[in-house]
Amino acid sequence: MVEISEKFKYAPLIVFQVILLILYFIFTTYGGADDVGVRGYEDTHVMIFIGFGFLMTFLKKYCYSALGFNWLLAAMVIQWALLCQNFFHMEDMQIRITKKLLLEADIMSATVLITFGALLGLTSGPQLLFIAIIETALGCTNLYLCEAVFQVSDIGGSIAIHTFGAYFGLGVSAALRMKKVDPPQGVQRLDGPSYVSDTTAMIGSIFLWIYWPSFNSALSSSDAEYQRAVVNTYLSLAAATVTAFIVSSIVNHEAGKFDMVHVQNSTLAGGVGVGAVANFFISPGAAIAIGIGAGVLSVCGYKYLTPAMEKFGIQDTCGVNNLHGMPGVYSGLLSVFFAFFITSETYGSEMEHIFEAMGEGRSAGVQALFQLAALITTMVLAIGVGFGTGIISKAPIFSPLKETERYDDKINWELP
Repeated sequence: MVEISEKFKYAPLIVFQVILLILYFIFTTYGGADDVGVRGYEDTHVMIFIGFGFLMTFLKKYCYSALGFNWLLAAMVIQWALLCQNFFHMEDMQIRITKKLLLEADIMSATVLITFGALLGLTSGPQLLFIAIIETALGCTNLYLCEAVFQVSDIGGSIAIHTFGAYFGLGVSAALRMKKVDPPQGVQRLDGPSYVSDTTAMIGSIFLWIYWPSFNSALSSSDAEYQRAVVNTYLSLAAATVTAFIVSSIVNHEAGKFDMVHVQNSTLAGGVGVGAVANFFISPGAAIAIGIGAGVLSVCGYKYLTPAMEKFGIQDTCGVNNLHGMPGVYSGLLSVFFAFFITSETYGSEMEHIFEAMGEGRSAGVQALFQLAALITTMVLAIGVGFGTGIISKAPIFSPLKETERYDDKINWELP
């Protein structure tokens, strides 16, 4: 009976795929040529499948699962997210699929992959798939609130994607309450890297670093806005990288040496930190300052906050709170600050595209308050529903992992 149960543990995914098939037949058609020239789709695709995938291969015995589940989750979520996002915007009960909609679905899949990073090696495949389905629906709802209700500017998704994904994952982790357990004497720990796995993880980091300017600028509506987002993101990333190396050498327990965890992750924090304001007129100097702040925040998070969270049973395998969560909140707060200084003289004709509500009469101060409201709403929804989803995912039907099965590919894969 156990063998039969194992054989069909992923069978519900077939049912979900068939449901998606039916929904696509009923509610979708091809869009026109308006979005054929949208920027960033191919680059974002690389980030999702290579960047995120390889970044998670740092665990010594979990590389198959890191890459495989990343691929599976992204492929499923892209289909589901495209529907969830656009049920809010149907015309004649039809979703007209364009390259831009595929890009937006790709970006939403990043939310789930960020959550996956928090739970890497801690949850079973059926648990991950269940969590992804629930999170995608709620993430798309939150995105709708940010865009249509609060009408905030968040071109790089630092609020709606990074903050949401990180704190949804931590909400699930808090519900699971998995304290680190020392293995029996003579048995190696699996919750750490090897020299080779850390090197493969760097492949993901470098791909993410290279393509992050495309991610933050992909949804820009003009050439000037696009170029500004690219410049601000690149400068912030560069400053965060230099800062991460320096701070790592200062706080590392081996004085003057770099910690590969910081290099793999905190070097990317500048991309998240500038995301919500990447298309703002903040000045190149401010972009560098944002990157410096993000680098310091991220490295210190890995050094001091992650161990403190683990004492309370909140595991964060990849440290998504330090790469996506805190830098996302940081970026959201920066958007509140810079929104106070928005003027029509500075933004000119771009005003109505970047700050749609201000084009309709909203003041700069009110825009700033709505930026803050969107950030708070995102965190409350993510943590609350994430915690509830984590509670449900502990049910036996989702085959939760035993302590001895964590971080081990042999649970899910036929190994050579």
